[in-house]
Amino acid sequence: GWERPNFFISKNESLEEVLTFQKPKWFDCVGEEHKAVRERAALMDQSSFSKFRVSGRGALDMLQRLAVSDLDKPTGKIIYTQFLNSRGGIEADLTISRTGDEEFYLVTGSAFGVHDRSWIERNCPRDGSVVIEDLTEANGVLNLCGPYARDVLQKVTEEDVSNEALPFSSFADIKVAGHSVRALRIGYVGELGWEMHMDQGSILSVYKALAEAGREYDIADVGYRAIDTLRMEKGYLYWSSDITPDYNPYEAGLGFRVNMNKGDFIGRDALVAIKGKGGPARKIACFTLEKYMPVYGSEPIMREGRMLDVTTSANYGYTIGKPIVFSYLPVQEFEHTEFTVEVFGEVVPAIRHDGPLYDPNMERLKI
Repeated sequence: GWERPNFFISKNESLEEVLTFQKPKWFDCVGEEHKAVRERAALMDQSSFSKFRVSGRGALDMLQRLAVSDLDKPTGKIIYTQFLNSRGGIEADLTISRTGDEEFYLVTGSAFGVHDRSWIERNCPRDGSVVIEDLTEANGVLNLCGPYARDVLQKVTEEDVSNEALPFSSFADIKVAGHSVRALRIGYVGELGWEMHMDQGSILSVYKALAEAGREYDIADVGYRAIDTLRMEKGYLYWSSDITPDYNPYEAGLGFRVNMNKGDFIGRDALVAIKGKGGPARKIACFTLEKYMPVYGSEPIMREGRMLDVTTSANYGYTIGKPIVFSYLPVQEFEHTEFTVEVFGEVVPAIRHDGPLYDPNMERLKI
């Protein structure tokens, strides 16, 4: 398995974790990392991502049959998409980069690689026209993000990484401190940034170069607890909790990724049927709690004392200064904004919001 940092403390600090359901001792540490991503620059080791190369003369046709989005894009483009089952449920949530006419690079969650590869192989032609290679162990990933991320990256590469040369949802093969890096302009925290994929042997040297280049911007190491708080403020979903094989893209607010005009794909008939019935009966919603409470997920969502569902994700939003939870609601409940959440037996007022709580117009990602 992979060892991944949850959070970082300074060399002069000693933080002994105390098991509690109340505010944890690491709360402020995670808040400082969250602030670094929003205001300065940050580095995250995301080498545990599951990564695959899919190639061959049948690669495009196979992936087109799996994905809800049109993948027939120019080399250098990154497509965020989903794979569905025959019921329209979401089997995978991933990015696919076109790296050649007959080659694609797939990146999915750390814990979902076995599942996603199995789904691909189950739907792969048996005629040798598609080759699937697992690059998870071979390729490391450093995520450089934050409003000063471009300033940091430009100091250690001769390639142009301006917005014009390398726009959002594209990638380029560049050199960073002399090492070959595939820089994917994509991310999960809602800020300017790059997922930098490279040979595992290059990780330490590239990390040191970026850390040195970022000193003047007070660059910070960031762990996975801050990543979760950042993605929830931005409204990004997590497969296995917010989205699963039991939720379809229309319920999950991912209908914008579905291209019904590209041709057939697995789950398309189910989506047509859902649209034919007037749309989904439930949709995901975002709430903030009106007071601090330690939320962890699976808390009941209620209105006027009637339980509607349970939360799928829960965390604290350090930028907005409130706890955030996601939950599905019957569509008729969307005419209301005032709800309650039960947390450890206490009923807490909650407000439902339309759209992401942070940067709803996607301006920060595209600077």
